[in-house]
Amino acid sequence: MAFKIYTKTGDKGQTGLFGGARLPKHHIRIESYGTCDELNSHIGLLRDQLNDEQLKTWLLEIQNKLFVVGSNLALDPNSDLEVPGLIDTDVTFLEEGIDEMEKKLEPLKTFILPGGDVVSSQAQVSRCVCRRAERLVVALSEVEEKVPNILVQYLNRLSDFLFVLARYISKQNGAEEIPWVS
Repeated sequence: MAFKIYTKTGDKGQTGLFGGARLPKHHIRIESYGTCDELNSHIGLLRDQLNDEQLKTWLLEIQNKLFVVGSNLALDPNSDLEVPGLIDTDVTFLEEGIDEMEKKLEPLKTFILPGGDVVSSQAQVSRCVCRRAERLVVALSEVEEKVPNILVQYLNRLSDFLFVLARYISKQNGAEEIPWVS
């Protein structure tokens, strides 16, 4: 039996969490996982523009982990349901990717402006959305204790990864990094 995409249960401005609780669609928990979903879509757009198979593989892994982040955020904190979680090696994966890319980049001596190349710019947009997701998850964790800290760690490291990725893509594509002039 196929499921219908529309349920009509959100027509009055509420949505359901895994485990049954209903919250207003503007609740910070909904904003948190909605922003992770937005980030995942931006990363998918970025991945679709790449030719580098290693980078595409990394981004696909990240997209799968963002579903894990989203499922943790979409879980009713009072529910006994279990969803997959992140582990320390998920954060290490991002750090190792950063280190590998940075070996091939000149050290950063000044702030740089986003831009220079469409694909690099998409990585920068993804970084900005990731920072917003991180801020929302931090705010959620301040009002609800059951937000695993590793979600914040992962998003924090992911934004660093996306920044270095933008620089790496610029170098691959021969795009100039534009220094910020104060």
